[in-house]
Amino acid sequence: MHLKLLLKLIFAVLFITAVFPVYSQVTPAARQGSVPILVGAGFSDFSVDWGPGKRMEGISAWVDWYPNRLPAVLHGLGIEAAGHDINYGLPAGFSRMRQDTGEGGAIYAWNHFHNFRPYVKYLAGIGSIDFPSTSTYTHDTFSVLSPGAGVEYRAWGHIWIRGDYEYQYWHHTFGPHDLNPNGFTIGASYDFRPPVPERR
Repeated sequence: MHLKLLLKLIFAVLFITAVFPVYSQVTPAARQGSVPILVGAGFSDFSVDWGPGKRMEGISAWVDWYPNRLPAVLHGLGIEAAGHDINYGLPAGFSRMRQDTGEGGAIYAWNHFHNFRPYVKYLAGIGSIDFPSTSTYTHDTFSVLSPGAGVEYRAWGHIWIRGDYEYQYWHHTFGPHDLNPNGFTIGASYDFRPPVPERR
């Protein structure tokens, strides 16, 4: 199951890598005239925080919007919308488990390097969970807060490889305590903006 998911993700990344450069400019005139959007998808490995050391896999997707017309001091500030579907690799002894989140919030990327772009983010949204239970109560939704950080590396043209870590707070899950799923995502992004000229 894990291999099938990984092969599908690799195929999707290769497809995006092959198709999108057809639409890119050879020599962009200016960053201001471009679409200030970045889209991506990846493979996630999360601790579901249900039982000791329980990990599952899934897929994630994100869209980042970086406004063109911000004061220089705010350059790099944007808005991210992201979703996670942690649904694969059910741990032994679990009758069911699935965690889905939809979030949005602020992201700040340091664009001071030509091929590396570290970032931090803070998102808020909704989490949906299916969980094992001896009753008919096996599903619920909760508010979620998610600080995170990562780095992107320009692989080629407009294609960036992303490594991301996110720590989630599912507020007051089943009582006064928070559920804290957290994990890593590795994926690829397509940045519709022209590449930043290399600094000399």
